[in-house]
Amino acid sequence: MELDEAKKQIKELREELEYYANKYYDEDAPEITDYEYDMMMNKLKALEKEFPELITSDSLTQKVGGHVNEGFKQVEHVVPLQSLQDVFSFEELQEFDERIKKQAIEENEELNYVVETKIDGLSVALEYIDGIFVRGATRGNGLIGEDITDNLRTIKSIPKVLNEKVNIIVRGEVFIGKKEFDKMNEEQEILDKPLFANARNAAAGSLRQLDSKITASRPLDIYIFNVQKFEQNKFNSHYEQLEYLVKLGFNVNPIRIYCKNYEEAQKAIEKIGEDRESLSFGIDGAVIKVDSLSFREKLGTTYKVPRWAIAYKYPPEAKETLLKDVIWQVGRTGVITPMAILEPVKVAGSTISKTTLHNEDFIKEKGLKIGDTVVIQKQGDVIPEVISVITEKRTGKETKVEVPTICPVCGAQATREEGEAAIRCNGIECPAQLLRGIEHFVSKECMDIDGLGYKIVEALIQKGLIKNIADIYNLTLEDIASLKKNGKKFASNLIESIEKSKEQDLFNVINALGIRQVGIKAAKVLAKKYKTMYNLSSATLESLCEASDVGEITARNIYEFFRQEQTIDMINRLKEAGVNMKLNEEEGIDNRFEGKTFVLTGSLTKYTRNEASDLIEKFGGKTSSSVSKKTSYVLAGEDAGSKLTKAQELGITILNEEEFENMTK
Repeated sequence: MELDEAKKQIKELREELEYYANKYYDEDAPEITDYEYDMMMNKLKALEKEFPELITSDSLTQKVGGHVNEGFKQVEHVVPLQSLQDVFSFEELQEFDERIKKQAIEENEELNYVVETKIDGLSVALEYIDGIFVRGATRGNGLIGEDITDNLRTIKSIPKVLNEKVNIIVRGEVFIGKKEFDKMNEEQEILDKPLFANARNAAAGSLRQLDSKITASRPLDIYIFNVQKFEQNKFNSHYEQLEYLVKLGFNVNPIRIYCKNYEEAQKAIEKIGEDRESLSFGIDGAVIKVDSLSFREKLGTTYKVPRWAIAYKYPPEAKETLLKDVIWQVGRTGVITPMAILEPVKVAGSTISKTTLHNEDFIKEKGLKIGDTVVIQKQGDVIPEVISVITEKRTGKETKVEVPTICPVCGAQATREEGEAAIRCNGIECPAQLLRGIEHFVSKECMDIDGLGYKIVEALIQKGLIKNIADIYNLTLEDIASLKKNGKKFASNLIESIEKSKEQDLFNVINALGIRQVGIKAAKVLAKKYKTMYNLSSATLESLCEASDVGEITARNIYEFFRQEQTIDMINRLKEAGVNMKLNEEEGIDNRFEGKTFVLTGSLTKYTRNEASDLIEKFGGKTSSSVSKKTSYVLAGEDAGSKLTKAQELGITILNEEEFENMTK
């Protein structure tokens, strides 16, 4: 390869790796697999080895990937938190052993290894003075990290006081267990929030929260795997140090295998690979370390990695199998997802018989047909995925994958909106969406039923007491009291809250129905325009399109929603239960802000944003998030920024809080 071509390739690889490293380390939102990233890094290393004159200090081959978040105080590590050199074959691992063995002979050192799991989490340093936890920090760039002491204090498995009064800095990996991660994503799905990409990024994102209360709500755990600095050190063995850390009260990596030679180390790595599926936590490889601490000192380190340790990355395993069928499953938010039914095949230690096909576009992109021979791959602990179709093995008997137009669970219309990849069920009574639907229905901006939380709803569904949303109004005192020991008082309060909810205004009821793209703001517009649920449900598409703040797509969603049999049935049942279906208009309506648009900016002291918005809407006005020529007023609080500047440029009337208060008296 010519030098110019090498320069070009190295530049492109560095830019791509920087981008993906930023996504992984700093944004906790990876866009490619670890394996793909590692392969790109290996390609860069190979090019830099061939053209050493092109190596620069800012290359990711020469530094740790992470950066320091500006939201946290900086911590300079007393001992650098280095990364590890990765290898992908036992041949490379043997080369490492041969190099170490050669120096051991020269230095007259006994060579033993310790093999440990490489936990897939976020690396941190914990500092103790006189046995008391005083500070914790992320790895950051290896030299400087982020002070996340308050967040680390929320992790129960981190001891706040050790069993001995020692001065010590240890390194560990914060992670989220497999079951705990699955539960987190189930809750995200119920709340209609984005799913976490993987357990590692969920853990990293949780630790980097500026509000430690959020961190405390996440199921974080930690395993300690190294002593960084120990003033009272009395050991020369890494393995013995780890055993001592257990006595101090640390939660030490449970898989630590003492090996007398390389052969034992390789067997240990192979065994970890075989057992990895049964582990309660995710791993992305195994680490082999020299046990002798004095020999480690002689071996030394490079700027980026120690010479006495190396990480073995398990290669992704791909297998051929038959795509027997494609079924469509309905999630708790109504998204209908295709699932591949496969001829069972063992991949990376587990038997795979089904896997997600993501969406309709994925099926088209891969050109999948039922009866195809497909290649599936499972790298590490991620979900197995269909990576390709072997078209050469087609017999002509393969059939097209049919995309559903009705929900496979409830039979309601299934639609895919423009610009979206997902197909959704529009049925309000769909059993698959019941829990999520009730969560929304009872929330504060909807029917405001206090006490009907997630766990109570789940218990009511499990006992068969709620089969659709309207069943809430059929619940009895005895039904609810049966859920809790001595639950009569709770049941009485909840029944009272359910009864009170029947008086909610029309806009609350409209919002509670969960119509796609209709929130509280649009619900208020619709309630004001149509006055009754009957008028709204009978409205033409043209009429809905004319409603202010209701676009064509939203109007179509509303129109089609009210023509579903399930919607008609639901509204009739709610009406029979006594739920209000009319706008609670007060006498002498004051529409002083009718036709006026307000933009709120800066920090308000007399009102919250919601309180100010409610006042504006009460008097017939509306709020917007951006300043334009159509803006009537800008209500500016302290530290108002670019919106205030733009309003001044456009000559829009700017109000302070006192002026706004006078306008609303």
